[in-house]
Amino acid sequence: MSTEDKSLTQDVVFDILSSARRRYVLYLLKTEDEPIEMTDLAERVAAWENDTTVAELTKQQRKRVYVSLYQTHVPKLEDAGLVEYDQDSGAVDLTPAAADIDRYLDADDRELKWPYLYLPLALVGSGLIALTTVDVWVFGSLSETGIAIVVVSGLLLSVGAHLVVRSMYRNGAPDDLTRRT
Repeated sequence: MSTEDKSLTQDVVFDILSSARRRYVLYLLKTEDEPIEMTDLAERVAAWENDTTVAELTKQQRKRVYVSLYQTHVPKLEDAGLVEYDQDSGAVDLTPAAADIDRYLDADDRELKWPYLYLPLALVGSGLIALTTVDVWVFGSLSETGIAIVVVSGLLLSVGAHLVVRSMYRNGAPDDLTRRT
């Protein structure tokens, strides 16, 4: 079944993305300019799943992931029209239809846009420092040290919140799989 036979509905996308292995495969293929051989793909996915390097994988870890990708995950992605698998060369590559699932994988859509918090904080802090320096209205009576403490405290709180939110969205995925600002 190709994308011509079956549209890439939200249910199909969610079914595809329900497996971490398929998400890893899609991510790896998106990060490469060339098709990836099935053995290389399996090794990299196995390394992520076992929180190790490709060099430190056991033969059993490699085989388990390879068989799973070969028998289940790559055929499912191919049936959905998201990848092409050339059995002669062993190469797996994305199809243009894979771009349709980007919006479901974009981590930035589900979290706060942090630059929109940092920029106003920096602008307000700069403005307060400028108003204090030129003795404008009430701000002239404030000390530059007091303003600096407030601005730096605001930045520290923002960075702390950013780190907490970032760790909440990781959900055990490999660092390379989660795009964060």
